[in-house]
Amino acid sequence: MSEVEETLKRIQTHKGVIGTIVANAEGIPIRTTLDNSTTVQYAGLLHQLTMKARSTVRDIDPQNDLTFLRIRSKKHEIMVAPEKEYLLIVIQNPSE
Repeated sequence: MSEVEETLKRIQTHKGVIGTIVANAEGIPIRTTLDNSTTVQYAGLLHQLTMKARSTVRDIDPQNDLTFLRIRSKKHEIMVAPEKEYLLIVIQNPSE
């Protein structure tokens, strides 16, 4: 098993984690633990949000870059780790 697969499996076993998505630089899902429609919705919307957040960070300071994005709502907590060629998205239930 590759290091990436081991890491994803380890993340998935954390308490409260609902699902993980790995998407490419265009926001297209590559690997997921969620159903197809949920995956496509989360990946597309979070890709747009991440690009906007990255742009905002760079507008404030051109020498800076977005390294992590965390969103908490009443139902879920969404964590996005953007890299150059992919996005790692983790959705969890914060009350668990």
